[in-house]
Amino acid sequence: MKYPKNICLLLIFAMLFSIATQQVYAKDYVIGEHKVPVTKPDPASTYVGSEKCKTCHMEKYNDWKTSGHPYKLNTPAEEQAFNSPPIPAPDGYTYNDIYLVIGGWGWKSRYMDINGYIITKTGANRDKNGSNQYNIATKQWVDYKPGQTLKFDCGNCHTTGYSLAGNKDNKKGIVGTWEEKSIGCEACHGPGSVHVAKGGGKGVGIIHNESAAVCGACHTRGADDTKIIAKDGKFIDHHEQYPELLNSPHKGLNCVQCHDPHKGTHNGQTNPTEGASIKAQCSTCHAQQDADFTGSTMQKAGVECADCHMPDTGESAVGDAAKFKGDIATHLFKINTDPNAKFFDDAGKFANGYLTLDWVCLNCHNDENKAWAGQYAKGIHKFVKAEATATAKPAPTPKTPAFEALLAISALLVAVLVRRR
Repeated sequence: MKYPKNICLLLIFAMLFSIATQQVYAKDYVIGEHKVPVTKPDPASTYVGSEKCKTCHMEKYNDWKTSGHPYKLNTPAEEQAFNSPPIPAPDGYTYNDIYLVIGGWGWKSRYMDINGYIITKTGANRDKNGSNQYNIATKQWVDYKPGQTLKFDCGNCHTTGYSLAGNKDNKKGIVGTWEEKSIGCEACHGPGSVHVAKGGGKGVGIIHNESAAVCGACHTRGADDTKIIAKDGKFIDHHEQYPELLNSPHKGLNCVQCHDPHKGTHNGQTNPTEGASIKAQCSTCHAQQDADFTGSTMQKAGVECADCHMPDTGESAVGDAAKFKGDIATHLFKINTDPNAKFFDDAGKFANGYLTLDWVCLNCHNDENKAWAGQYAKGIHKFVKAEATATAKPAPTPKTPAFEALLAISALLVAVLVRRR
């Protein structure tokens, strides 16, 4: 009777060991701002990397390589390769001291030291707080959380196949691990091993989801996707396109109706064409507004729909609040033409769900104010044409032939009288 009891104990121990082992080694992948579990296209799916996708999807792969998605994290060699001239390392460091560069493609770059911590102190002795973020547009070093001890915990949006467990390459400064750095094909399409093993095919072991929520997983900020978080009460913070869309009249649309998700929109280091991803113009849906606007003075001056309906209200690296100019276009679209309307709430924590006349008009007309802009805002699409008609000078009244004849006779009589004298 002893042996069955021992066998039972061994079985229980084996079961507990198995569960413990699974908990230690199982990959619980998460994605996005809210760190939601990754949806697998097949229970057996694992990550294979974007290079595998290139074999069959060369055109999509090449488009993706021009976008900013593959360059959220870069090795020092990669960073220097696509920047000409190369972006310098922070003061007091060489690229031999850098593990990975965060960004560096389009707006800014930050740096992880050899232990994976984000560099916040610079200088010869590395005791100077700040000067740790390089802004590409201005080629200037600025402060980012100067002097703080910062771990890199952004892998849920900056990598593919991210898990909160462990530390990548045993770097203590990195929270979690990943299967592929930056945003690869499988970040949106799910782990692709089953798709590859079965020889591909639409919907075979792969996810094809065109919902705006797919993009919104990372293009949002904070716990509530309907709240648009302000940056110091001056700008909208970067990567908030999804909450902006949800607050806009276009909340029923999906991102891919206007954008090719494989191409870049911003003209970054590998994308020389601003707006390359745009596949639908405003006139596609807004034919009447386009007809009203065409031929107006504003249109002839080169003003486009996006200049007013998608001004740069967001800031990733460089902005001038006094001139209402950031470096990321908004997706709010709707304009509140009330001169008293406020873009941010009174506390300066959140943006309201509309654009105001300062951001729409005063980023060009810096010498004016919202009251002035309010006079012209309503009906602006065709206002200038109407004004030109209303203020046109009346045509001169033509002179009649009888009047001309009388004038000639009078002149002749005057001449005769003068001669007689």
